Amino acid sequence: MVTALLLLCLALATALGGLAVYAVTLRRQVAEQQERLAQVEADLAAALKPPPPSTTVERYARRMLRTAERVRTEGLTGLVQGAIEDIAQWAGTEERAEIVHMAASDGTVTLFFSDIEDSTALNDRLGDDTWVRVLNAHDRVLRARIDKYRGQVVKTAGDGFMVAFRDPEAACRAAVKVQRDLERSTDAALRRHGPVRVRIGIHCGQVVAKEGDYFGRNVAMAARVADLAAGGEVLASDAVRDALDEDAAVVLDGGDEVPLKGLTGTHRVWRVRPARTRGNRSAV
Repeated sequence: MVTALLLLCLALATALGGLAVYAVTLRRQVAEQQERLAQVEADLAAALKPPPPSTTVERYARRMLRTAERVRTEGLTGLVQGAIEDIAQWAGTEERAEIVHMAASDGTVTLFFSDIEDSTALNDRLGDDTWVRVLNAHDRVLRARIDKYRGQVVKTAGDGFMVAFRDPEAACRAAVKVQRDLERSTDAALRRHGPVRVRIGIHCGQVVAKEGDYFGRNVAMAARVADLAAGGEVLASDAVRDALDEDAAVVLDGGDEVPLKGLTGTHRVWRVRPARTRGNRSAV
């Protein structure tokens, strides 16, 4: 009897020891599985995490800083003065020029430059706080018409806009409407301190698109055409006139031969106005 009891106790002890060993093994296996799962989750998180800034992004950030400094010292139209040199530097690099989605089917873009006439003097007379309110009202007018005619703001600097359109007529119609809206605006910020007169120049041609910006001789041409405009006036290049259909809702007249700063020779520049219908109403 005693012997049988001892054998039973020994068997139970052996079984319990086996269970203990199994429990330890099981815990180790569970821990290993949890560790593998944690590693898989970490690998997945790393795979889904956005990549660190690339060299291209870093170059773009540096370019933004350089551009901001040039705008501060030279103004928006002065910024594009070096465009011809810029494109010469890019020729021959592996990074080929491409036209962004605003380009027409033939690879051309219509560029619209604008700024407020005598803006520095107006800013000085009004003071910074009032000037900011005037700028905000001015921006609302321009952006409303740019959006309506499906333009794309390329960049702004202070009171200056550079805008791309798919076709010249849309740019001309937007420009004419901007001038009309500014003239008829009831916004107190635009009426209280005297008229805000905007100069607009339009040109079309092939450009270089790089890192969300436009460069090249035709960009410089558009800026120079805008430089010639008086407040309240829209000027366009010969290229714009040639590209318009006969039934366009705008009329280009004048056709003065003028020099453009930084560009060789003389260039014909036209004044843009709305076409009139039989009822003597604007067709724009």
